[in-house]
Amino acid sequence: MTNHDTIRPIQWRQDALLLLDQRRLPAEQAYLTLRTAQETAEAIRAMVVRGAPAIGIAAAFGLVLEAHALRDQPEKWRDGLARATDVLAASRPTAVNLAWALDQMRTCWQRGVLGDWQSLLGRANQMLDDDVAGNQRMGALGAAMIAPGSRVLTHCNTGSLATGGYGTALGVIRSAWREGRLQKVFATETRPWLQGARLTAWELIQDQIPVNLLVDSAAAYLMARGEIDWLIVGADRIAANGDVANKIGTYALAVLALRHGVNMMVVAPTSTIDMTLAIGADIPIEERGGEELLVASNLQVSPYLTVINPAFDVTVAELVDALVTERGVVERPNAAAMQQLMAGSA
Repeated sequence: MTNHDTIRPIQWRQDALLLLDQRRLPAEQAYLTLRTAQETAEAIRAMVVRGAPAIGIAAAFGLVLEAHALRDQPEKWRDGLARATDVLAASRPTAVNLAWALDQMRTCWQRGVLGDWQSLLGRANQMLDDDVAGNQRMGALGAAMIAPGSRVLTHCNTGSLATGGYGTALGVIRSAWREGRLQKVFATETRPWLQGARLTAWELIQDQIPVNLLVDSAAAYLMARGEIDWLIVGADRIAANGDVANKIGTYALAVLALRHGVNMMVVAPTSTIDMTLAIGADIPIEERGGEELLVASNLQVSPYLTVINPAFDVTVAELVDALVTERGVVERPNAAAMQQLMAGSA
């Protein structure tokens, strides 16, 4: 049986990190070879790699690169890795997986042997393997909730390109498609950088899952016609009460889903949950540069003016029907349910 899962955007080769350059998709498949933590941070900031889980994993390997460079300089080990951690942590503010991954790596190098870069490589590889395994589990849990013949709308990119592999929301779609539960898959265009049109559509086609591209502003049109059964999205950060920060436009889709009786599923690993933030309003929201809207392919498409270009918005928990994690499913998430989930008793 086809598993519809062939893409691996993050790869370690000898002493270098290879990242599939997502800015060039779908026109070109090219990997960048990175050899320093600084280069990795710049790649994250420039969205060579994007998606909360993938950002965290890439940052972990960025620290491995720094550790490899310092392997014969034990006197510089801790200070060098601390500086590299700060550089990587500043690359993008919203995705909590970045801080989580760097904390995991910090614990490893602070407790380990000076110069033992192989231990850090082992920890980063374990993160990558765990992410794929967790995504496959989430895929199975989410697919089990979808009735045969369903029509699904997804927003942004939440597949192998946004993770270590298989994907979060797209992992559910992969599993549901393989099990014959889906009639249609719709992908929105999704700003910034049209990540649904450029990345989700490309990824699903690569893995032999038919997909329909939907104009962002047409979601209400399809929902009103009764052509969508599930809205399935990922998350970049989830607050302690279940509020969800995800790609800009998710909140609007969630409100439309409620109005039209469409179920909403959020799929994310528990590393995306930030129990230090009580509510979604506390989540920092990244503002991206206006040039992304003013110029396309070196062609000016708008007069030069002030641009409002937030990368994310926050969907309040009461709009979410199901939160699917590798630990289990939380229906109608709230603060108490989130506490149970993180305590391991969901």
